[in-house]
Amino acid sequence: MDRKEMQNARLYLLTALLVLVLVAYFFVLYDVQIIHHDEYAAKAIRSIVRSEKVEASRGILTDRNGKPLVSNRSTYDLTFDADLLRPGEDSNEAILRLVQLCQAEGVAWSDNLPISRLAPYAYTVNQMDKQQKKLFLAYLKTLKPCADALGEYLLRHPEAVSTPEPEPEEGAAPMEELSPKKRAQALLDRLVPDDLTEALLMDAGVTPAQLIGAMRGELGIPEDYTMTQARMVLGVQYELSVRKLDNYAAYVLARDIDTPFISLLSDGNYAGAKVTLSSVREYETPYAAHILGYVSSITIEDDYPSLKEKGYDYDDLIGKVGAELAFEEYLRGKDGRRMVATNDEGKVTGEYYSTEPVPGNTVELTIDLNFQSQVEDCLAETVTRLNADGDEKRGAGAAVVRVGTGEVLALASYPSYDLATFRRTEENYVAVSSDPQAPLFNRAAEGKYPPGSTLKPFTAMAALLDGKVTLKEKIKDTGSWRYPGDEANSYANCWKRSGHGNLNVTGAITNSCNYFFAEMGYRLEMEGLRKYLVQFGLGEKTGIEIPETAGLLPENPQGQNQAPWAAFGQSNQLYSPLQLANYIATLVSGGKHCQAHLLKTAKTYDNSEVVAVGNTEPINEIDISDENLRAVKEGMKGLVEGTLSPYFRNCVVSAGAKTGTSQVRADTKNHGVFVCFAPYDDPEIAVAIAIERADAGAALASTAVNILNAYFTPPEDTVAITGENQLLP
Repeated sequence: MDRKEMQNARLYLLTALLVLVLVAYFFVLYDVQIIHHDEYAAKAIRSIVRSEKVEASRGILTDRNGKPLVSNRSTYDLTFDADLLRPGEDSNEAILRLVQLCQAEGVAWSDNLPISRLAPYAYTVNQMDKQQKKLFLAYLKTLKPCADALGEYLLRHPEAVSTPEPEPEEGAAPMEELSPKKRAQALLDRLVPDDLTEALLMDAGVTPAQLIGAMRGELGIPEDYTMTQARMVLGVQYELSVRKLDNYAAYVLARDIDTPFISLLSDGNYAGAKVTLSSVREYETPYAAHILGYVSSITIEDDYPSLKEKGYDYDDLIGKVGAELAFEEYLRGKDGRRMVATNDEGKVTGEYYSTEPVPGNTVELTIDLNFQSQVEDCLAETVTRLNADGDEKRGAGAAVVRVGTGEVLALASYPSYDLATFRRTEENYVAVSSDPQAPLFNRAAEGKYPPGSTLKPFTAMAALLDGKVTLKEKIKDTGSWRYPGDEANSYANCWKRSGHGNLNVTGAITNSCNYFFAEMGYRLEMEGLRKYLVQFGLGEKTGIEIPETAGLLPENPQGQNQAPWAAFGQSNQLYSPLQLANYIATLVSGGKHCQAHLLKTAKTYDNSEVVAVGNTEPINEIDISDENLRAVKEGMKGLVEGTLSPYFRNCVVSAGAKTGTSQVRADTKNHGVFVCFAPYDDPEIAVAIAIERADAGAALASTAVNILNAYFTPPEDTVAITGENQLLP
């Protein structure tokens, strides 16, 4: 065979091979697209690529030294997602298997359908919060039998709707001209969560049995399901339905599940079930409960529509009170997204992050944990000792503020509670929230107490600033100050009925002379007192980030002048321990009135960037001369070295103080109030304590000394914890 023939043979062979490849290729295409089209199409559909939210961990709370106060513990949640069901799988059957497993293993699952889980089936609508009622009402409006029954009832009883009828639009027919069906719909649309009660539903004929029947028909619950089984399934289906109203499919069925339960889920191949990594708040201390607060589910008061725009979902947790609420914007991280591919058997075949989650910021508070715990213990010991008389169950509050910055170093309220346990069970929550001593109430920031004589240093300074008295002027105390022009009927007795004789400003503070300060109040008048009270931050909120009272400024009743009595802390005025501590801090700083605050810094989770810092700049400054300040401070020091010397003998630092007795009612023991500052020459902290029905402020002196000693002799282990890449102050 010559060369040309060989070349032709090779060409024929290559052509034949190419034809065979093309025939095979077309055969495969024919097989895939024609013969097995349905099979491969179904398999392709079942190979799902889904976008999932990846929860970002919440930021931690620490004290000023970096000690963790609230952190996170990694957990697993059980989520049910109907979108994970394969074609042909029944959601009701999948739900029943899943809740029966939970029931068998003692795993509590969330279910807000307001019908009791066991017979006799009854409504629990009256126990729902506004958000739950809002969702339930929206769901009822989607169930035709229930919506029709409610609409017909409202036609007969329009007074059941609390919202007023809106003005008809121009050209629109008035309400009375609408058809009964449209009137019923209009009334139903105006029904709001506050209108929804068990009585309304029962009167409208929407009984629990009717609702269950309507839901069974709507959701296709099999007839062979018992009522108990149907109720369990309906609870989960209800949760899925209310989420679908807002285009949200997944539902967190159970939180914080353990690994043995996860193994059962995996081995049993429970359709629609998905285990997701999550976290719960871990409280590192039993102290500072009123400061730290807690997180909980979103409610209507949280304004979910606006939260949704910020990326929140129905099942997210949000700060409810305390620092958790105040610093929500810093603590909440940014959730990520990941794409997850699964095959026709539901197994994950691949995943990748489209957006990485970003953990929340670390919020460093101004409190010192060691000091906070000692202040709480001091307060508890004092109240326990006073309660030993058996006649009273007292509450108390204490606040410690750094002079010149407004940083709150400690804020204690008694009685208190343990954040780690009080919401662990329904029984715990009920026990704490219904306790008549109100342990949830923050007496240090929200408690309102008459200041008594603790206001006298303020009045002395106000009179000096206003020129109503001089440092050299002495006023003779005869034992009973008489109101000019009405001496017989209007007077203020000094505690020393024989009188103190001639006293200047300093001596009047040391001797707590009512006569002297009644005269100052008369000279200042109520308008002058109120002007300076506001400048010192009394009668208005301190600015602290957690809930607090604004207190109450004194005012004159019609036809009366209460200024002489208001000047020594009586009359109708009320302040919190925090306000009193901040006023003392303002006074001894020389007039720097700062906002009380808990935020020291907020830093990114890796401590690489400072996001926010607390405001330590003065809100306003009062022009207090050194001579005036020295005179007032010496008066407070004189009390420490005189009447209170038995208590302050053991104090490790020099200090100034003032006692106060708050008169409540004639048949009730007086409240005890106490303020102090230290060190005397260069004040660093201001302290205020109030104990209900302690009878006298002097009873609190030993508590104040213990607090001062705790601060100025800190434990040896108080060492700042500096993390990697942390910015040093």
